[in-house]
Amino acid sequence: MRVFGIDCGTEFTGYGVVEVDFDARTPKLRYLHAGAVKLAKKDSTAQRLAQVYAELSALLALWEPEMVAIEEVFFSANAKSALKLGQVRGVAMLAAANCGLTVAEYAPLSIKSAVVGYGLAAKEQVQFMVARLLELDVAPKPADAADALAIAICHIHHAQTAEALRR
Repeated sequence: MRVFGIDCGTEFTGYGVVEVDFDARTPKLRYLHAGAVKLAKKDSTAQRLAQVYAELSALLALWEPEMVAIEEVFFSANAKSALKLGQVRGVAMLAAANCGLTVAEYAPLSIKSAVVGYGLAAKEQVQFMVARLLELDVAPKPADAADALAIAICHIHHAQTAEALRR
């Protein structure tokens, strides 16, 4: 299974691709790629959303995942920020849907629990564990890319549990 994780943001939208073979004797996570779409503050909202859509669509076509995992909307005290984030999430979900992919959504607490074992873990702990789980020498940069990998890992862990229950 190949999962494309997306960490939506209004400055950087992180992405990460992780693969696992459930049929292997001991399934092992494999890092394939990670990065971030950097959005220019000077661009209009429409331009930024078009950039996110175009870049994610191209990456999805390149990496051919079976699934896309994305973080659920979290409630923010700043309604304007939450609305902008929701727009980016919508565009990311549209890119996945237009590639014929199913999107799984996970709460931030679920993602941190799946990767670190503690739902209130600090960002640095998530980055550290992503590097450990994927056997990387250093944590992926920027932090948004590490978060996207954590989202993909979270989906894989949930899928592994579901697979084990079917057997």
